[in-house]
Amino acid sequence: MSEANSAKLSDFQEPEIHSELETLRHSCAHVMAHAIQKIWPKAKFGIGPTVENGFYYDIDFKEHGDFKLTPEDLVKIEAEMARITKEDQPFIRKEHTVEEALEIFKKLHQPFKIEIIETLRDQAKAQSVSSYQEGDFTDLCRGPHVKSAGQIKAFKLQSIAGAYWRGNEKNPQLQRIYGTAFLSQKELDEHLFLLEEAKKRDHRKLGKELDLFSFHPESPSSPFFHPKGTIVYNRLVEYIRNLYGPFGYQEIITPQIMDVELWKKSGHYDNYRESMYFTEIDERQFAIKPMNCPASTFVYSSHKRSYRDLPLRLADFGRIHRYERSGATAGLTRVRSMCQDDAHIFCTLEQLESEISKVIEMSLKTYELFHFSEVSIYLSTRPEKRVGGDALWDQAEAALKKVLDSLKHPYQINPGDGAFYGPKIDFHVKDALKRSHQTSTIQLDFNLPERFNLEYIAADNSAHRPVMIHRAVLGSLERFIGVLIEHVAGVFPFWLAPVQARVIPIKDPHLDYCKEFLEKLKLNHLRVEIDSRNESMGLKTREAQMSKIPFSLVAGDREIQNRQFAVRKYGEKESLTMTQDKILDLFLELNSEPLHLWKTS
Repeated sequence: MSEANSAKLSDFQEPEIHSELETLRHSCAHVMAHAIQKIWPKAKFGIGPTVENGFYYDIDFKEHGDFKLTPEDLVKIEAEMARITKEDQPFIRKEHTVEEALEIFKKLHQPFKIEIIETLRDQAKAQSVSSYQEGDFTDLCRGPHVKSAGQIKAFKLQSIAGAYWRGNEKNPQLQRIYGTAFLSQKELDEHLFLLEEAKKRDHRKLGKELDLFSFHPESPSSPFFHPKGTIVYNRLVEYIRNLYGPFGYQEIITPQIMDVELWKKSGHYDNYRESMYFTEIDERQFAIKPMNCPASTFVYSSHKRSYRDLPLRLADFGRIHRYERSGATAGLTRVRSMCQDDAHIFCTLEQLESEISKVIEMSLKTYELFHFSEVSIYLSTRPEKRVGGDALWDQAEAALKKVLDSLKHPYQINPGDGAFYGPKIDFHVKDALKRSHQTSTIQLDFNLPERFNLEYIAADNSAHRPVMIHRAVLGSLERFIGVLIEHVAGVFPFWLAPVQARVIPIKDPHLDYCKEFLEKLKLNHLRVEIDSRNESMGLKTREAQMSKIPFSLVAGDREIQNRQFAVRKYGEKESLTMTQDKILDLFLELNSEPLHLWKTS
């Protein structure tokens, strides 16, 4: 093949199909291609794999005038797919020699399939390949498929995108159609409902509507938190800081820019360089830190440490910067500038189980606070690109496994997904829409203490290496805020809400009474505001609901006479009449929700 047509086998490898649902979706992608060929007979097909929650197919339409697909075309394709599935033709698998397959797809005028076959022959040394025939449509595919097209009953084509063949901009740009399929119409309807709900909950949309944050091209993929967003940010920081005392952490502050030699010594330069930012100062090369961990080793080594000093738990809310390709960034959930609720624990081998248990406790109780009810734990093992010898990795992985086994927490092995310096325990939570998000992490590191020559003096006066635990409970604050906004649909719990209550006088004569109570609430460190505009009550209460403010407090003649307010909770239609004292007691109780959670543990 020429350079223009060269390809890696990985460019064409489809994910392994492990479930009935994946088989159904893979078969649906085949039927979609069949329908497209019926409507546009000269279409050229790329690849059509399954992906999370669905499938896609890449197609070249240039022989039909190089037109652009529209949503109306998706409706047309769906109608043709319905006709094909109604015919209920069987999927017939056929094995071919490479030469037979090349001849078949040359006759079908499918150049992308020919390239795949040639790559399989040249790189995988394949002697044979398989195709599937369904009706009058044949596709190159390893399968598996359902028995017949009639088993595909619940499907939906969702969107159109552009995609370069093999992801190379020098290659033809194809049109990608995304779709999904489910085993029943009920499951499909539920999935489509959740997708619509996800659009409403999109944190980028709600962030703008609720005036929480914005993005600007002057600092790409780096959020600007507005006053209300900063309240949420700082309250989360405050929550984590309140755990420092009970769990024995000390907070440190470390520089953001450090000599590049440090990053070479730590292993980041060799293993993480493509994600780092560099600068030059006084003819020395420096790097902006992508992680806090090496800096904490300097705090550790600033004193001679004894076993009596351990465990030493150092927390660092340092801001870090990581280069993410512009196509990979996504609102708050993947940014270039972020802050983690980071901490590094230096301890002995004997203290590992206890320390990891405490971090797991912090994490699980925190998920309870934010009503993440479904939590999965993964043990991520050594990646291909890593530092340190196999003996250290064996020791580290065995230590984490032992802790998880002893704590009797169910967990799964995630092979090859550890950090380059050590294995880790990752926590995944499901949000209100049943989407999984990785949050907390506990990373075990025998490598950095070795590289930075960290020591402690044992009881027998011998020198030993401490073990280093990297931990984050919320993870990136930016990412956690993005996930949380969508989880709660922008309706923050009272203790976290930027504005906790809005006081609304019915008319001007009621304004002084409302201002008096407003000041009383503020003196108790509650975040409240007043709507003193000369507007209708309907407009004022509607806007309070649209702003997702937890409570509206309304006062007119009757309320003033009884030193009360009509209290309306967000999302409820009816109001309750409450005295000022009861309102204050309620608000103070709700504001201390995080403290109550830990008192019950």
